[in-house]
Amino acid sequence: MTGHTYYDIIVIGAGMAGASVAAELAGAGRVALLERESQPGYHTTGRSAALYTQAYGPPVIRALSCASHAFFLGEGPGNPPAGLLRPRGAMFVARPDQADKLEAMRLSLGAVAEPLDAANVRTRAPLLREGYAAAGLLDRSAADIEVHGLHQHYLNSFRANGGTLITRAEVTGLSRTGADWQVDTTDQVLRAPVVINAAGAWADIIAEMAGVAAKGLRPLRRTALLVDPPHAMVPDSWPMVVDVEEQFYLKPDAGKLLISPADETLSVPCDAQPEELDIAICVDRIQTAFDLEIRRIDHKWAGLRSFMPDRNPVAGYDPDASGFFWLAGQGGYGIQSAPALARSAAALVQSHALPGDVADLGVTAEALSPLRLQVAA
Repeated sequence: MTGHTYYDIIVIGAGMAGASVAAELAGAGRVALLERESQPGYHTTGRSAALYTQAYGPPVIRALSCASHAFFLGEGPGNPPAGLLRPRGAMFVARPDQADKLEAMRLSLGAVAEPLDAANVRTRAPLLREGYAAAGLLDRSAADIEVHGLHQHYLNSFRANGGTLITRAEVTGLSRTGADWQVDTTDQVLRAPVVINAAGAWADIIAEMAGVAAKGLRPLRRTALLVDPPHAMVPDSWPMVVDVEEQFYLKPDAGKLLISPADETLSVPCDAQPEELDIAICVDRIQTAFDLEIRRIDHKWAGLRSFMPDRNPVAGYDPDASGFFWLAGQGGYGIQSAPALARSAAALVQSHALPGDVADLGVTAEALSPLRLQVAA
C-alpha cells in the first residue's frame, strides 16, 4: 500500500455507536466510518432485544435513555424518522423471596414504574405460573425499538452529509504520525487528527493497538432463543416480563416468544455463539416461571454486551493520547441510549458542552470521561 487518504475524523466501528456519532459529526468535516465486516451492525447491534425503557440500567444510562425519548418519538434534533417505537410495556416480577429487591427497585425508579399486586401481574402476563410472582413493577412507557430502522437512519444520514463508509476494513495497525493518527486497514491507509474508538467488544484491543492503555472493558455473552407460545395463545399484546434480579426475560416477538436467561458470561471479543449449557439454563428458568413447555427452539443466538468496570459508558478523549476518543461500554443499553449518547459524544469530540437536555438530566462530561476509569496493573 502506498500513500494515504486524509480525513478530519475516523470512526472505527459502524455498529449503532459508531454510525450514530458519525452521523452527528458528518457535517463538521471529512469523516470516515470503518467497518471490519461486509455490512454494518453484524455483531451486537443486530442481536439486541430491542426494548426502550427508562427503568433499565444505572442512573447515567437512564438519563441518556430519557434524553433519547423525543428522538424515538420522531421529534427533536437529528431529523428522526417516524415509527421507531411500538408500544410494549415492561414488567419486572418478583417471587415472595425477592420482595426486598423489588422494593429497592421501586424506590430507585420512583414514578417511572407502577406497583402491581400478584393478581395484576398475572392478568398482564397470563403465562406466569399461578403463585410464582408475588408482585411486580410496570413500566408502561417501555416500547419495542425498530433497531434496523434506527441504524439505517444514521447510516443514511451519514452518507447524505458527505460521510464515507468503508466496509471490509479491518484495522491492522493504528499509530501516531506527527499530529495525526494513521489507521492501516486490510487494503488502505487513512490518516486523521481524531480517531473515535467505537469498536464495541474490540475497543480495548483497538486501544492497545494504538499504544493506549486499556480501560478494562468486559465483553459479556448473552443468549437468546425464539420459541412458540402455547397453542391458541397470541402474546403480541403482552408486556416484556423481566425477573427483578434479571435472571430471565420473556418478550413477545412477532407471534413468537423471545426468551433469555439474561446470562453474562465473560468472553473474548468474537462472533458470539450460544452454548448448550446456557440454552439449557434458559429453558429451565423460563419453564420454572411460566406455564410453557418448550419442545422446539425456532432460532438461537448470542451477542456480546460490553461493560466498563463501573457499567457506565465512556465517551471522551483519552488523557494520555491526543486525539484518541473513546465511545464504548454501552452494555445492553446501547440502542435505547444511542440518540442522546451520539449527540453528547459529538459535542465532546468538538470540545463543546454537552447538549442542554442531556445536562439537565444530570449527565456530566466527567461521568462519561475515561478519566474516571483506572485499570489495575
